[in-house]
Amino acid sequence: MHSTSIRTNRRGFSLPELMVVIVIIGLLAGVVTVSVRSYLVKSKQNVAKLEISKMQQALESFYLELDRYPTNEEGIEILAKESDAFPAALLSKLPKDPWGNAYEYLTPGSNDAPYEIICYGADNREGGTGAEKDISSADVETEE
Repeated sequence: MHSTSIRTNRRGFSLPELMVVIVIIGLLAGVVTVSVRSYLVKSKQNVAKLEISKMQQALESFYLELDRYPTNEEGIEILAKESDAFPAALLSKLPKDPWGNAYEYLTPGSNDAPYEIICYGADNREGGTGAEKDISSADVETEE
C-alpha cells in the first residue's frame, strides 16, 4: 500500500495579530493596576478612619475622668502614657497613620469641636484629593 501523507500548512501568528494581542494584554494590565491601586488607597483611608475613631474613644474616656480634653501642649501622646489618673494608658501605643506619619491633634478643633484629629493622607500635607485627601475626626462618626 502506498501511504499518502497529508501535508498541513501550519503558520504562526502574523506580526499585526501579535501586536493586537500585546496591546490588549497591556490595556488589561493597566486597568487591573488602576483598580488595585484604588482599592489600596481606599483601604488605607478606612484604616485611618478606624484609628481616629479609636483615638476619639480614648479622648472621651480622658474627658470623663478629668473633665477636660488634652491641651495642645500635652497632645494626643498623653493618651499612650500612664499617669495618676490613668495607671494603665488609654492607648497601648499611639498609632501612626497608614502612610507612616503622625496624626495631628488640635484643640479647639474646627466647627466648634472641642478637638480635632487629622491625618494628612499620603502626601502628609494639608489639602489634597485621592490618596492625598485629608481625613479629620470631624468627618469620622464615632459609635455611641
